[in-house]
Parts: sequence; structure tokens; C-alpha cells
Amino acid sequence: MNKLTKILSISIVLILWSCSSKNDTEKKMEVNQNNKKIVVYQVFTRLFGNTNTTNKPWGTLAENGVGKFNDFTDKALSEIKQLGVTHIWYTGVPHHDVITDYTEFGISNDDPDVVKGRAGSPYAVKDYYNVNPDLAVNVANRLQEFEALIERSHNNGLKVIIDIVPNHVARNYQSLTNPEGVKDFGADDNTNVVYDVNNNFYYNPNEAFEVPDFLNDYQPLGGEKHPLSDKKFDENPAKWTGNGSRISKPSFYDWYETVKINYGVSPEGKKDFDELPVGFENKGYKSHFEFWKGKKVPNSWVKFKDIALYWIAKGVDGFRFDMAEMVPVEFWSYLNSHIKMKNADAFLLAEVYNPSLYRDYIKKGKMDYLYDKVQLYDTLKNVMQGRGLTDHIPPIQDDLKDIEHHMLHFLENHDEQRIASPEFAGNYQKGKPAMVVSATISTSPTMIYFAQELGEDGSENAGFGAPSRTSIFDYIGVPALQRWVNDKNFDGGKSTKEELALRDFYKRLLNFTISSNALMGEYQDLHLYNRKNTDNYSSKILSFSRFSESEKLIIVSNFDTDKAHQFELKIPSEIIKKWDLNDGTFLLRDQLYGKKSFDLKVKNAEATVKILINPLESFILKLQ
Repeated sequence: MNKLTKILSISIVLILWSCSSKNDTEKKMEVNQNNKKIVVYQVFTRLFGNTNTTNKPWGTLAENGVGKFNDFTDKALSEIKQLGVTHIWYTGVPHHDVITDYTEFGISNDDPDVVKGRAGSPYAVKDYYNVNPDLAVNVANRLQEFEALIERSHNNGLKVIIDIVPNHVARNYQSLTNPEGVKDFGADDNTNVVYDVNNNFYYNPNEAFEVPDFLNDYQPLGGEKHPLSDKKFDENPAKWTGNGSRISKPSFYDWYETVKINYGVSPEGKKDFDELPVGFENKGYKSHFEFWKGKKVPNSWVKFKDIALYWIAKGVDGFRFDMAEMVPVEFWSYLNSHIKMKNADAFLLAEVYNPSLYRDYIKKGKMDYLYDKVQLYDTLKNVMQGRGLTDHIPPIQDDLKDIEHHMLHFLENHDEQRIASPEFAGNYQKGKPAMVVSATISTSPTMIYFAQELGEDGSENAGFGAPSRTSIFDYIGVPALQRWVNDKNFDGGKSTKEELALRDFYKRLLNFTISSNALMGEYQDLHLYNRKNTDNYSSKILSFSRFSESEKLIIVSNFDTDKAHQFELKIPSEIIKKWDLNDGTFLLRDQLYGKKSFDLKVKNAEATVKILINPLESFILKLQ
């Protein structure tokens, strides 16, 4: 090889290495937005500050009350922050259908025949460029009141998340405050065809929409007379329904209050847009952004991109995307890369329930986080209900190890039953070991749902739907939270001792997680090793280690509601080698309450620690 050829070869290698290194750095920066754990506090915005305790089924706003943006005072936000929270998800902010009359503000009335509940579903959005009028003290200034809440949240050290629901909108979508040049969904649609790539909706030409037949004795507003409740809704031609139902008269069990958005996928499944090249899953958001530059994309893509960037410009720090898997992954590449170009630290969380799609939506769709629902949440729920074994938990971590950072953990949210409800565990104490495991087993974010930290049981009959989940459809109070809110003093002045003790547990746990280096470090299972090798170690126990260069942890949880367990926990030699421990005795101190400590005895590169753990107790043991 001559000198010139050598120089050229070396140059090519260096260029390729530089590109590869740049891509790797870009990806690494995307994954490691934060070198500490993230904790999200999901709050159902209209319920948080409501101190009215009437709780009449199907009650009006005047009867049952409603919380406001202004109820999130500096005191309230400071208390949420001190709980160990980094991000607050204000659920139900975009203007969705409601039955309350706001016509004096130019807002059209919504039809109870296509609204679920009296306060309406937050996932039937009517106007993406404004906010729910229920949440404002002065409805005319509702957007400004939310902007002030964003600022207050930031001033209290909290990043702000809101919902975007890309798969569907309310049947009567109508924005009153579109920015200049922005048209409503469907405004330019050709309604004479079922499908056109740039239509926002799918249509059934020459067929009118029909209200579904109501089942199970259901009546809108509980049977109350209302001028618009006549089993009719004017939509001609009929649009396809939000969950994909193509018939003009959807079923009662369809998402009949919404219409499906068209993303350029024909009824036969043909994608009328460019697909990502092979290997693009390994490229960062900047490369994805460049890929879409100059390409023609369906009109619905542009509309949702404009909506997201509108809220980013107002200071929103991220989004929770509803039912993301019902929307093509290419759209997410387009949308999320545009968002990240405006705010590289934007928090992007998606609801995806099909594990076979996880990696596509993370890598191709450029999502930061997905719900770990069908694996960790469902398994923990089974264990808490006494129907499952802790043996099923370590394999989940092994299966997700390449994407574990991206799998957000939770035990409650607006879709799921409250832990304390009889339909779930019937006792909030059963959530404590599961919460320790959920919050410490991986580097992923932790999410809690407002009043979870107070043991709320969701037992109120609000109207639409059944108890066990705090209603998202009606005006209602949340008793455990109201006791803590204490006439908007936000000090727990009316809470029971048990509620305050539970909140103290959450506060200790969450604050530890956001300050721990080990929880952003390595994970190694101890459970399956001890199931094979340790006497009296059962499937009611779970143990694992988390460690970094500066912090070593052993975490043990007892899911048994009745029985204390005593055993000699064994620590495999590979962990002792990684921890660089010589023979001897080392102190392990619990980080939750600081009252208990244990001796770790190391001999011949293996270690044991004698554990006595009470029912529903957990230890986060830190090597001193």
C-alpha cells in the first residue's frame, strides 16, 4: 500500500469513526437526559383543588365543585416537590367536551349523547389551542391562567407535562383560538371519499352518524333531561370512530365520543408516506429531523406537530401521548424529532401496550419512555393480590434490559384501579413493597397518581363508570386528598395518622430515589439465586442489588401480608468482586427509615446477611 493510499484509508476510517461516535454520543445524550431518577406526579387537574364533599352521582359543577389552575398555589406545588417529585403531569388540560354551559364565552354546548360523564373525558379533545374552561377562575382568561401555572410550577422546581391525544379528537372538534393560518381538523377534507392522504378523518359518504344504542340501563347524565339529549347528533357524512370502528352507528363499547385521525394510512393499510430507511433506529433525533426535511407528509402530521410546538413555546416541558401504538411509528419519528429540536430535554412518554412494538416506538419513534404496564405493573398487581409469585419479576428485567431505562414504572394512574380499592388490593399497605420495587429496580422514571400517597380507594360513585378508579368523567371529590388539602392549606391538617404515615413513606422513598447514584447504575438480581440456594427464602420475597462506583445497595421486599420472614440472604461472588470487598464484616444501613442495620459478612469472595423482615416491609440497605 503506497503512502497516499494509506493516508486516504486512515482518513476514511477517521471520518467513519467520527460519524459513528457522533451518533453514539447523540443517542447517549438522548438516553441520559438526567443522571438521577425522574419522578412524575400525575394529577387529575380538575380534582386536585376541589374541596366540595357533596359527591352526588352525576352532580353538576355547581353541586359537586371543581378544582382550578389557581388551586396549585406555591404552597401546594412546594409540597408536591418536597414529596420527591421532578415532573408534574397535569392531566385533562386541553379543552375537551364538557356539559357545563359556557356559551357566554363563545364556546358551543356539547351534546350529552356523545360525551361520557358530565365533566367529559379528557381524551375527547375539542380545542387543542386552548384549555378546559372548567379549570379557570376567569374563563375568558383561561389560557393565561394555565400559562401562570406553568410559570409557578417551574418556579417550584417542577417540569410540566400535558396530554396530547394523537389518535382521535372529539366528534365536534372546534377551535376558537387557532393561531393565524391554522385550520381546524377536517376543515379542508374531501368528505365525498372514504380516504384521502390529506384528509384528517375517514368518512362514510352518504351515511349519517347515529348515536349508539345505550346498554346496561345507561342514560346520559343519569337520565336528567337536557335539551341536546335526544339520541341524535348531527354528523353527515359519518366519520370513523376513535377506536377504529368503521360503521356509522358505533357500538356502545366503541369510543363513540371521538373520531379517528387519518395519518395517511389507507383503509387497506397502505402507507402513503416515506418509511424510515433500514438502520435509522440507530440514529438520533437530529438525523430523524433531517430525514423529514423537505418531504411531503400527511396534513394530520403537520397539524399535530404545530400543536406540540405551540405548547413547547408556552413552556410545557413534555407530553404524555395517549394510545401511541394506534398511530404509525413514522409519525412519531417526525413529531418527536421536531419537538427535540426545540427542546432537547423534552419529556416524551407514550402509552404502548404491545411489548413487540416497544423497541420500534423507542428507537424509530424517538420516544423517551413507554408504560411498563403489561409486564411489570401487571405482575406486581398479581403478586399484591396474592395470585402471583415474585419469581416472575426478574425475568421481566432480563427481557427489557436493553430498554429498561425507557420503561416508566407505576402502580396507579387514571386508567387503573386504586391500590386500596377492594377490586385491586383492598389495602393501601399492600402497595408499599411493590412501590419500593417499582421505584428502585431500574433506572427508569417512577410515576405516582395523586392521592396514591394518601391511600385513596376510589370508592365514590361519580356517575359514568364504576368505582375503584377515581372518576375522570365527572365532577367529584377525592376524600383522602381533600383531608390533606385541608381547605387549601395543603398541610394534611385533616388527614388521618395512617394517611400521613403513608405519605411519609412515599416521601422518604421518592426522595431517596432522586438522590441515589446507585439507582442510575447497575442492576443484578439476587432473588432467583436465593430461591435456589437459601433456606426459608420464599416467593413472597424479592431481592436485588443496585450499585454504582460510589454507592452499593441491597434491596429486599416482603410481599407477605401476614408473616415475617427470616433467612440468610446470599450475595453471589460476582457482586462481591464488582464491589471490591475483602473478607470481613461490613455494615448495611436501611435508607428508608434509618432505624435498622445489618452485618454483611464476606468470606472467600462470597457474602451473607441475616435478614428478619416483617409483613409488607422493605429495606433499602446501603453499604456503609
